[in-house]
Amino acid sequence: MGAVTVAFPLGQIVVGLGLLFGNGAASYLSRLLGRGDKDTANKVASTALYSSVLIGAIVIICSVIFLKPILRLTGAIESVMPYAITYTTIYIIFSIFNIFNVTMNNIVSSEGAAKTAMCALMSGALLNVILDPIFIYTLGFGVAGAAIATAISQIVSTLVYLGYIFSRKSVFSFHIKECYFSKEIMSEILKIGIPTLVFQILTSLSISMINSAAKEYGGSALAAMGPVTKIMSMGSLVVFGFLKGFQPIAGFSYGAKKFDRLNEAIKTSILWSTIFCVIFGLIAALFSTQIMTLFTKDDMEMIHIGSIALRANGLSFMLFGFYTVYSFLFLVLGKAKEGCFLGACRQGICFLPVILILPSVWGLNGVLYAQPIADVLSAVITAFMAVHIHRELSAESSRTLSAMVEKIK
Repeated sequence: MGAVTVAFPLGQIVVGLGLLFGNGAASYLSRLLGRGDKDTANKVASTALYSSVLIGAIVIICSVIFLKPILRLTGAIESVMPYAITYTTIYIIFSIFNIFNVTMNNIVSSEGAAKTAMCALMSGALLNVILDPIFIYTLGFGVAGAAIATAISQIVSTLVYLGYIFSRKSVFSFHIKECYFSKEIMSEILKIGIPTLVFQILTSLSISMINSAAKEYGGSALAAMGPVTKIMSMGSLVVFGFLKGFQPIAGFSYGAKKFDRLNEAIKTSILWSTIFCVIFGLIAALFSTQIMTLFTKDDMEMIHIGSIALRANGLSFMLFGFYTVYSFLFLVLGKAKEGCFLGACRQGICFLPVILILPSVWGLNGVLYAQPIADVLSAVITAFMAVHIHRELSAESSRTLSAMVEKIK
């Protein structure tokens, strides 16, 4: 458990590379398709896909070369290090498929092919669940088996996306000759992609800092943070998945100047993401001890520490849907600065001061409550920014309506 815990931050950065080009392209693609510019959209999709694979390969090679120092930075202690190296080496090498998958997931979602994206993700996820016990226990591979199961699952997801490409069901052709590294295309991809990557890096940094702070209180404290992080990440990914459906609708509506449809999409997304977050958060908070016992039966200290952290994170998770909708919205509308700031709040601007100060004042509780406190602060900031963006959209809607009236006259 400790090995997987310290490997998780590095995995977040790998995912971030896919999001850098995938999410950056998706926002631009939805707006281009809304305007009917399919030729440019095709160039953007090809450029994003091949760029992510190339940059991803370079980062993976560097990560393998400097793996041990990286694992120390993510919180690995000596007793965990051999297992962490075994797991992470396999996981990182095969994460090139994950980078491809994350990029494709965003591009495919931008053209509205939600079923394909779901099939690719679900096939990999379900296969991983099936293969994990087989490779870990039946074949006796241990922690290496967990990494092998993940690698195979990622390859299967890649095959689903390749089948979608070669069957020519996509709006985009993905020919390498259509890569077009123009200033306009790269700036549009990167101005949204970089804030997304920053968000992933901050996520990785925040997990590493929690691990480093927790390891001062022993191996049980470090191991406890792993399940808590994974459980809350599972809830977060459900919200992100829901908002992948919101992203093309919002971008297309904004590009087509359909502000009524955009506002309806925002309200619907806030409502349903918040309903999910409240349900998920209450389950995590009310059954925190029972959930932690699924990860260990003997380490009572790990169960105790993990249940406190899971309870606190579950309660603050109720605000996550509201915060994330607006974080996505700013990026979809092409407002990179605002989106970058808001995306950096939860695990950067608000989190870093809390995790650096609170443990010295409150001890282990400072570690366990750092993320929930940052969640509340981020939600407050989001509320102020939400009022501002709605005023801007209302003003732009009025200008568009006035222009249409003048055109009719």
